[in-house]
This record gives sequence, C-alpha cells and structure tokens, in this order.
Amino acid sequence: MIKGLHHNAYRCRDSEQTRRFYEDFLGLPLAGTLEIKETMSGRRTATLHTFYGMDDGSYLAFFEAPDMPFEFKPQHDFDLHIALEVEPPVLDAMLAKGKARGFETRGISEHGFVRSIYFRDPNGYVIELCAKRAGHDAMMDPATNEARARLDRWTRGKTD
Repeated sequence: MIKGLHHNAYRCRDSEQTRRFYEDFLGLPLAGTLEIKETMSGRRTATLHTFYGMDDGSYLAFFEAPDMPFEFKPQHDFDLHIALEVEPPVLDAMLAKGKARGFETRGISEHGFVRSIYFRDPNGYVIELCAKRAGHDAMMDPATNEARARLDRWTRGKTD
C-alpha cells in the first residue's frame, strides 16, 4: 500500500537559482543533495539532485543535469504546476513578497474549495500556494462528491 508522497522531481537550470527560490523565497529548507557521477546504466554524468523539505515529511526535488538536453519553457498551469498547501494568512504575505521581489505573481484566485496565488520559478514551473476553505474536505471526499460519476460522464461525452 502506498503511504504517501516521498518526493516529486523536476529538472532545473541551475541548482543555486532553484535553491534561492525554494529555500530563500518559499522557505523550504534544502534537506539533501545527491551528486550523481554515473547512471545505473554506466553512463558518466555530472548531475546534482537536490531535495527541499516540507512539513509533512515529503520533498520537492530537482535534477541539474547539464549534459542531458531538456527544453525549459514557461509552463501553462494546465500542463504542469506544483501546488503547495499553506495556512490562509500566508497567502496575502507571500503575494506581497513575490511582487516585492519582482517574481511573476498572480492571485488571489478563488476556486471554491481553496484560495490560491501563483508564482513562476526560475525553471518556468508554475508554483501555486493554496489555502483550504470551508467545504474543502467535502469536495475532496469521493464517498459524497460523485467524482467517479463525473469522470464517467466526461469520458462518455468525449465519444458521443
């Protein structure tokens, strides 16, 4: 049985730029680094794998792999975004902090079950900070929210 998320890993352009955003700006401590000099297949590489800790014991992780091509581009929210939960008062403070630092910043967006703000990190990824609202747990409860029925209707609608 799956216990939870250990880490999500993404590519980064520069480990120090990434650290400044995730540790200095967002407050996620650099928890670990792993220097990879050879892949499991025996290929020589110079890759750094970094891990940023979250309060629940999980991590956001990044690979700086200059010897491996990767297309860094500004991601659209629907293609890829990383949503991190915060307490409600944090949203206003982080929105102001992001604007003061000159980061691409959007929000506050009302989604009904969460309120969110958005930043773009140095790698082009959209970072969402979201705070739960009243009704969050009911909306995310598959026993009462008809999630499966909605998915089935969506799927049928694509073939009709």
